[in-house]
Amino acid sequence: MTKSNTVSPSSSLAVVPDEDLAARLREFVQDREAFSDNTWRQLLSVMRICGAWAQKNGRSFLPMSSSCLRDYLLYLQSTGRASSTISTHAALISMLHRNADLNPPNSSPLVFRAVKRINRTAVVQGERAGQAIPFRIRDLMKLDAVWAESVYLRELRDLAFLHVAYATLLRISELGRLRVRDVTRVADGRIILDIAWTKTLVQTGGLIKALGDLSTTRLTQWLMASGLASEPDAFIFSSVHRTNKARVNTENPLTTRAIEDIFKRAWQEAGPDGEIAGNKNRYRGWTGHSTRVGAAVDMAAKNYSTAQIMQEGTWKKPETVMRYIRHVEAHSGAMVDLMTTYNILSD
Repeated sequence: MTKSNTVSPSSSLAVVPDEDLAARLREFVQDREAFSDNTWRQLLSVMRICGAWAQKNGRSFLPMSSSCLRDYLLYLQSTGRASSTISTHAALISMLHRNADLNPPNSSPLVFRAVKRINRTAVVQGERAGQAIPFRIRDLMKLDAVWAESVYLRELRDLAFLHVAYATLLRISELGRLRVRDVTRVADGRIILDIAWTKTLVQTGGLIKALGDLSTTRLTQWLMASGLASEPDAFIFSSVHRTNKARVNTENPLTTRAIEDIFKRAWQEAGPDGEIAGNKNRYRGWTGHSTRVGAAVDMAAKNYSTAQIMQEGTWKKPETVMRYIRHVEAHSGAMVDLMTTYNILSD
């Protein structure tokens, strides 16, 4: 059991004097599996930060009044938090209140105006949404040329991981959960991956992802070279010992840090030359989200529709996809087409 599973929201509160409220919080904790681990970790983090602020300033955290929430959000802004982070805090505080059967404090016009003020100030001051550096198909092929014949299992695993990540647009947590038994093949030998569930798709039918010829070859090379092909319960992307032997991991998948290290090694091997300007002090190389962004950008560049991209990446909101592909879409806008056509006719 992970640490996030052992910490409860009720333990983040100094005092819960209302026994009925405490009981509702306990019920909330009992049903924590209704939420993703990432959501739960974020909730606990917000509760610790907001609880400390409330205690220091003599405010109530649960229940929280609209005026207290307004002041808390403005406090976050004063400490330099991004507007997206502040919105997340507001949403999670609202979520906690709903699950405790309390009126969410962000339903008040007072909070609505505060959020609007925060967002407007952020935009006027030049804040831009952070975005992972895209890992494009050309980057994958560059790495493929270097690592495909490697004698090092770690490089074969890293290459197979990046092929699968790019081809499926899965999130790193979803990739880490894949087991050898999830691999099947169609008649021509290409691999089919049975994805039990994703962040946005939780249903008994699961999700099926197919790999192309080259990605099938790279994943097969890794499974055969590592010996994992005969270990159905093992995670596909297991760790590699310094002696160049793969560990058969059946209990714990690769950690987020270990997966992020795959992207760091890829960047060191095939990243662009020269200094990359920091994006919100985070994105100076490929990260765990880079393959999703890069695949979406490449699909947009090939004129696949937003609906198709959303389906491949299991995105629910078109706005999310549009943030990733906005630079591609900017050059296919109506006015660009109009001006280009006018210039051609003028010539």
